[in-house]
Amino acid sequence: MLKKTFQTVDRVFRWFEEWSLFMAVMVALLVALANVILRKATADVNLYWSDEVVRKTIYFSTYIGCIAAVRSRSLIRIDALPQMLPKLKLPLTMFANLAVLVFSALMVRLGWQMTVMMYEDEFARTASLQIPEWIFYAVLPLMGAMMFFRTLLVMVEDWKESKAG
Repeated sequence: MLKKTFQTVDRVFRWFEEWSLFMAVMVALLVALANVILRKATADVNLYWSDEVVRKTIYFSTYIGCIAAVRSRSLIRIDALPQMLPKLKLPLTMFANLAVLVFSALMVRLGWQMTVMMYEDEFARTASLQIPEWIFYAVLPLMGAMMFFRTLLVMVEDWKESKAG
């Protein structure tokens, strides 16, 4: 039962990570490309909002990319010491995972506070498109929660692997 739940959560997270990152990169690419083409093809047509869209999509893809980095075990970690002393591999890996859990919990708490603060400020809008800023800040608690659960999944996998091997 628990294994099936973990697999379902992993599948849902993977789908969200891959598609949201794909869409964010495509939006940034298409908007930037359209702006460059318009700027070069005409003398006076410019998408004044294109830089803002590219900045916001990079912001989004950075935070969602953190979740994907946990999945692929690509976060920064102590690497040389476990190779020299294999007995330290599991404790150092668990320490790194605990640090990610603390970071994730902070992102949920502080991200939520920042999202609420932006939501309550009626003037907090993007400069060009006038999109409410709270929408972009909402990525922080979402990322923190997903990163927390993804790290728990990785920790369970590491623990099972250490018990088997």
